[in-house]
Amino acid sequence: MGRNPAYLIEADHGVVATENKRCSNLGVDILRKEGTAVDAAIAATLCIGVVNSFSSGIGGGGYMTVRVPPPNPGEKSKVYTIDFRGMAPAATTPTMFNGRKNDSETGGLSILIPGELAGLQLAHDEWGALSWKEIVVRNAELAMGWTVDKELARRLQWFSETFIKDPDFNRIFAPNGTILGEGDMIERNDYARTLLRVAEEGAQVFYNGSDITLALVAKINATGGHATLKDFEDYKPLLYRSLEGTYHGKKLYTPRAPSSGPVLLHMLNLVEGYNFTRRNGLDTHRMVEAMKFGNAEKSRMSDPRFRYDTTLIDEIHTKQFADEIRERLDDGRTHPTEYYRPLYTLKPDPGTSHVSVVDTNGMMVSITSSINSFWGSRVLDPQTGVVLNNHMNDFSMFNETNLYGEFPARWNLPKAGKRPLSSMCPTIVETADGSPYIAIGASGGPTIFPAVFQTLINIIDYELDPSEAIEFGRLHNQLKPEGTYADETYRADILEALSRRRHHIEVLDIYRNGSSCVQAVMRDPMSGRFLGASDSRKNGVAAGY
Repeated sequence: MGRNPAYLIEADHGVVATENKRCSNLGVDILRKEGTAVDAAIAATLCIGVVNSFSSGIGGGGYMTVRVPPPNPGEKSKVYTIDFRGMAPAATTPTMFNGRKNDSETGGLSILIPGELAGLQLAHDEWGALSWKEIVVRNAELAMGWTVDKELARRLQWFSETFIKDPDFNRIFAPNGTILGEGDMIERNDYARTLLRVAEEGAQVFYNGSDITLALVAKINATGGHATLKDFEDYKPLLYRSLEGTYHGKKLYTPRAPSSGPVLLHMLNLVEGYNFTRRNGLDTHRMVEAMKFGNAEKSRMSDPRFRYDTTLIDEIHTKQFADEIRERLDDGRTHPTEYYRPLYTLKPDPGTSHVSVVDTNGMMVSITSSINSFWGSRVLDPQTGVVLNNHMNDFSMFNETNLYGEFPARWNLPKAGKRPLSSMCPTIVETADGSPYIAIGASGGPTIFPAVFQTLINIIDYELDPSEAIEFGRLHNQLKPEGTYADETYRADILEALSRRRHHIEVLDIYRNGSSCVQAVMRDPMSGRFLGASDSRKNGVAAGY
């Protein structure tokens, strides 16, 4: 199979990078109308929820990082994060999935109270310029009819038998008894009506006990869940100053726990102690080892609001902690290459999406939204058209791995009102003088923060442009289960060098359904022009003007 085409977008006024070309274009349309980067990010995120309902939508949640440019030149910007991660219903208990792992993966019990609309509304209230109605109506109109894109068609085929049998899904995705294909017309009229209500009445109509809320609660509980109207009424997004770090003089801003922002900073702090100038086996080995240590630290995290003592969480992103850990990073002795095992394996696909935006004023937005695995809980409410998440699976279960093979984290057990651990880490980077530089993030479950980590190294250390940095082959090692996964495009000489250091390599199809997908925009410090790129692994194309 040949590679999908990859594009580097160059523009003078702004760039939007998403996993779907029409959504990138919609974001640029918003910028052209003098909307802010936040307006464009909201429009593009809602668009992905319409056309790529396997990835995200208003039935899920996530994180947004926003760089607010200073009012006057020379002043310091302010960078904020909105945590709109889903929240566990009040009836949640730590042992609710003991012996019932499947209930955390599909059905009503796997659903967290969705936070996306609440988070997007908060962002608009703070930094929007265009009206909320204008932004949302564009997506309601889109939901009334469009043509199936390549990526949706590909993923529908994977679930064709299930969706043909499910009446809630088949009336949308198999209206004539056969699964829709690329280029076919598709309509989500129930979802369009919901978005029109949201456009007119604001996000609160999703949470305030309206007929929309009633329908969602009824569907969750009819499929085995235990949500209440009060659970929806109690949901609130969190707004705070982003977690700060540095890497080679660049300033980084990312969400706090329970996101993987602290883990991303930890891995960058670890490799900052080395000098990456020419890509080779030793430096790549050190990157993989940093991923292992990063995953070890992720297992110490959880929602800090549910910890008596947050000391363990608070130290993860610090330079001092990385200096202590780096002493344990072993460069390893080289050995013969019999450990190199080329295998092609498919892993579960995470239903996550990322949008990166920069506008002409230097406002940058990095937003990751998710319903977790493909079509989330596989629960679609026919009245509202909303596909609901299965983010309960991101909590830990006693002696059980989750969908992605991640082992239990002792503090991450489910509890009422709690938000589970997440691999999401929408990140913004500034240059040393505080100028806007990069907005970046990824989809792909546990591969998210390692993908962002590697792409940032590709841009900052190896001086690749955003498209080259994203398209370069990636590695993944999540410590448990043991093994380093490599894109089939990764340089063979480096894979052999890794295998000589006793890495067990599995080479995977770059279009596997669990592949990480990165979206990045940046301001070129030399030319001042805006650059952007979307990952071809998911057929994404950025747009600019």
